[in-house]
Amino acid sequence: MSLQEGDIAPDWTLPGSDGKTYRLADYRGSETVVVSWFPSAFTGG
Repeated sequence: MSLQEGDIAPDWTLPGSDGKTYRLADYRGSETVVVSWFPSAFTGG
């Protein structure tokens, strides 16, 4: 799937480091949604 600027993002679900599960759909209607990840966080690498 390819998205263009201005397209509505498809829904997704991600597990948080706090044990909660987050869905993009839960934030629909919000002005801004920021997704951040740290691939090496909490690992030996």
